[in-house]
Amino acid sequence: MKKVLIISTSLHKDSNSEYLAKEFEKGAKEAGNEVEFISLVGKTIGFCTGCLACQKTQKCVIKDDAVEIAEKVKGADVLVFATPIYYYEMSGQMKTLLDRCNPLFPSDYAFRDVYLLSTAADEDESAMDGAVKGLQGWIDCFEKARLAGAVRGVGIGDSGEAKKHTDLLVKVYTLGKNV
Repeated sequence: MKKVLIISTSLHKDSNSEYLAKEFEKGAKEAGNEVEFISLVGKTIGFCTGCLACQKTQKCVIKDDAVEIAEKVKGADVLVFATPIYYYEMSGQMKTLLDRCNPLFPSDYAFRDVYLLSTAADEDESAMDGAVKGLQGWIDCFEKARLAGAVRGVGIGDSGEAKKHTDLLVKVYTLGKNV
């Protein structure tokens, strides 16, 4: 059994990327894993100020919801980030959260496998390249971690449209079941 942390970074409740995250969650739970789902809806996450105090203390000086989320990231075996693609990149709130996980850099973090689930209105899978590269850059700072998978949900623009992409949903569910 693994501890799986799924973070839905869209601020739209029941967004397409969150729908993918829920399918991953279903598969991971059915496989017997301990799964926690966090949505950033309603969370307060301030910008990293770059003070680097966290590199000595492993604690952020900013007291908001990112502190608790970073602790959960630290203790998870598997991380799953779900994001809509805006302007060919991950959502701003996802990037801000990744920046705020800076206290984990010198820590004894547990996560090894990291997944990215993304949706975009664009039909071309290359629309997700920026998000994959951005997450890979974050992962590269954690030598024990790896990008274990990236799901590119293309041609999904209207709210709720992900539900119609059954092949994609089966793919995400299966990925969750096999973590």
